[in-house]
Amino acid sequence: MERIASLAQADPPGAWYDQPGDEFVLLLQGAARLGFAGGEERALAPGDWVVIPAGCRHRVAWTDPARETLWLAVHLPPIAGRGAIADQ
Repeated sequence: MERIASLAQADPPGAWYDQPGDEFVLLLQGAARLGFAGGEERALAPGDWVVIPAGCRHRVAWTDPARETLWLAVHLPPIAGRGAIADQ
């Protein structure tokens, strides 16, 4: 679990997070946009949250330049065998 503070920050174009486990993100204060590898963006306001699945390439596209943006991120451990078909 981590608390992240941002002010007018964004990841460089072409820089992606690609994590082995799911991530829960809650925006506590400010405003932000997350970008995804497919080209879509998601705007976040205080109280908005998103679960980013393992392996989903994403980046911080924008954070509010006028006031600090506070995030709460919970990184979940990878699940062994995820995506595998269970034996019957």
